[in-house]
Parts: sequence; structure tokens; C-alpha cells
Amino acid sequence: MSKWMRWTLATRSSIVISTFSTAATSAMDSARSWFVNEIPPVFVFSTGRCGSTMISEMLNMHPDILSISEFFSALGPNAFAGKKITGEFMWRLYSEPGKRLAIVRRESFSELLYPFDDPGARFDAATLPPIMAVSLPHLTNRYEELYDEIEKIVRAQPKAFPNDHYRTLFNWLGERFERKLWVERHGGSLLMASRLLRHFPEARVVHMFRDGRETTLSMSNHPPFRVMLALMRRARRWGIDAYRLLERLERSDRLTSMIDTLQWLLSDIDSLLSEPPTLPEAGEFWSNMIETGYRVFGHFGPDRLLELRFEEMQENPEGEARRLIEFISPELESEAWISEVARLPRRTPSKFARLAPDAQRAVTEACRPGLERLGYAV
Repeated sequence: MSKWMRWTLATRSSIVISTFSTAATSAMDSARSWFVNEIPPVFVFSTGRCGSTMISEMLNMHPDILSISEFFSALGPNAFAGKKITGEFMWRLYSEPGKRLAIVRRESFSELLYPFDDPGARFDAATLPPIMAVSLPHLTNRYEELYDEIEKIVRAQPKAFPNDHYRTLFNWLGERFERKLWVERHGGSLLMASRLLRHFPEARVVHMFRDGRETTLSMSNHPPFRVMLALMRRARRWGIDAYRLLERLERSDRLTSMIDTLQWLLSDIDSLLSEPPTLPEAGEFWSNMIETGYRVFGHFGPDRLLELRFEEMQENPEGEARRLIEFISPELESEAWISEVARLPRRTPSKFARLAPDAQRAVTEACRPGLERLGYAV
């Protein structure tokens, strides 16, 4: 790790710790050594629908890694709204269902981990807290107990910037589960890459990707992406390139939050889901996300960026798992872990190959910029 990254991490740590009240400081004293650990955190960025969930599952099996799954996606653009905010505000952000979770009430999909059918379940689809949809059940099967523990920690925090609140929570979770660093991953995270790296400048990047033609077919049937693509189509009717606008808005946390809130207030989930995207629309969206990622982190050196190709994970799971853990930290390399997680990748039949030739050509042309960027044959 470079001297600059060490200085950034240490400085950020001291700033957060210095803002704690006496009570919060007492609760966090034992966690400080973990927080200033020499291993900086990692974001797994992807377009979504490309195997990134598998990376979270693999990392969750490592005894020293805190695997944080679908955390920022559940919070949405409001994750960084405002300047200094209270612990009470943060708890509302974590616990109060928002418009985004309305998709859960309309559609079901495999990434959702909270078991609504459990007779002892505390929440239903209308009351599910954002961090309970995936993040906490991913960490433990005692997720409701963990939820109550987190409430006490979060609500005790004084005013701080949002990213410092997240550092405090991730720090506490790391100590709680005796892990050495955190890795956050959520689907479609390339859309938030610029913002997350701005707020966590010491973080490193794993870029997970798959042939865009296969990813496009999966996106076109996935409820959250269908809603997003429908919103973009509506914006085009007004002469607005919603994707380019979103890229520009990423530079302003407050404005992004306001626009996002407004679009959801003016939109109806059922009508959005009734407007299936065309495959070229989905392909262009995928390609735009790939280009966005390379504008944000494409200049990173090998100490800050690891690229993982889904097809390589299928072909050589042990070798790719070894590359992943060596990038995160060579001291965490474990042959037992590599052998265990190498069983997770599975070969899947190509959906793109089953398309008619005309449809294949249309999808390929829509995906071409991203495919060429990633080195796929077109």
C-alpha cells in the first residue's frame, strides 16, 4: 500500500474516532485496532447480472473478510445525502422502507435473502428495513438479533458525515465478527463507483464483468433493471439523456438525492414494470456502465484494480479465487478456502446463442463499445 493510501486511511480513522461522544467512544474502544488495520477496504464494482453475487458468497466464506452485500444499493442515492447528520437520521435510513423496496412487493427475485415465509419473521414486504433485505441475512442467520444490536450502535452516534457513519458501522461489524477488512458489493455498482471512491479514497477495486450480450439478456428480465430502463425511456421522450445526466449528477450528493426522490414520487412501479425494455436498450445501458467504470478507475494500477472475468471464473475457479485473495491481501491466502470456493462457479448455457441471428446482431452492436473495451470478440 502506498504512503498516500496509508496516510489517507490513518487520517480518516483519527477524524472519525475524534468525533465520537464519550459513550460511543467507550463502545468502540476495542475496535480501533481493526479500524486502522494495514489492509484497506475493497469495493466490487460491476454492471450487475454478471456473477458478482457469487463473489460476495465466496468472500463470506473467508474467516477474515467482512462481506457486505447489497448495502448501498438498498439505501440508494440517499446514502450520501446532506452533510453532517445524526445517528438517528442514519437509523431511519437503514430501517425505514423506501420506494425502492416497493419492487419487492411487486416482484420476487433470488438475491433477496430475508425469509418472509419464516413463521417467526418480524417483517413483511411492506415493513422490511433496507439493511434486512440482503445485507444482514448475508452475514448471519441471527440477523434480527444483529439488527437490534446495530440500532443501539447507530443511534448513539453523534453528528458526522455519512461516510464516517458507514466507517463506524463497518468497523463495528468487523470487530463483531472478528474480521480484518470489509469488502462491499452490490449489483449495478458501477453507477455509484465515482461517488463511493470519492467518499472512500483509500479503497481498492475489484471489477467483475461478463460478456455483455449474456448480461444484457439477464438485465432485460430483472425487475430493478427493467424499472431503471423504463425511467430512462420516459426521460428520452422529454429529450433527456438520463444516463449522461446521472453521470453528471454523481458529482453532487444532495442534487442526486433530490432528483432520485422526485423520479420515484412521479413514477408508478406497476406501470414501469409493464414497459419491458428492448434488448438493444439494455445492451446500450450495459455498455455505458462499462465505459463509466473505466472513466472512474481505468487509470488505477494493479495495486488498486483487479479485473475478474466471469467466464474465467467458470474455466479456472481455483486460479481466479487465488488471484482475488492475493489482491485483497496475500496474508489472507488459504488453500482450504480456495478449494472450498472453487466449487461455487458453475458453467451455464448461453442464452445469447439461442437468439435469432437478427437479434444477435442487434444486441452485439448495442454492446460493441463495452465488448471491445473488455477484449471480447465481436
